[in-house]
Amino acid sequence: MTKLLSITAQPDAPVACDMTDAQDTLAERFAEYRRLFEHALVSRSSTDDVTTFRLAARPGVAEWSLDLVRREAACCPYLSYEVDDDGEQIVWSAIGFGGSDMAVLDDFLTGSATADVSSRDMAEDLEARGGVPIIVPAVEG
Repeated sequence: MTKLLSITAQPDAPVACDMTDAQDTLAERFAEYRRLFEHALVSRSSTDDVTTFRLAARPGVAEWSLDLVRREAACCPYLSYEVDDDGEQIVWSAIGFGGSDMAVLDDFLTGSATADVSSRDMAEDLEARGGVPIIVPAVEG
């Protein structure tokens, strides 16, 4: 197995996802997850404190995943991230993000959330269900 990326949680980071400085909106980020998962997701599993995505190692998937993980780490630095390549799959683990968190996000990641929902509405819904504050810019650009 080849380690592609390892980002350790920042111990002093608040438990919050701050999209204020992100180049994309929350709605765009979830749409990108859905596209990546439709293209390459093989399986997803969760324990109490780790969620692992296994993606087919198709051309461009490693780079796409690494870019997305780096953006996630920038807005959610309270989590740790590991990305490995086992030769057949890209294995992406979010540590500190477990089964109950995954259940909250499932509606958005599986595409049942509508595309016309604003990032603010998505953030409020996710925060109400999961308890983790999600900070989005007042005006989406």
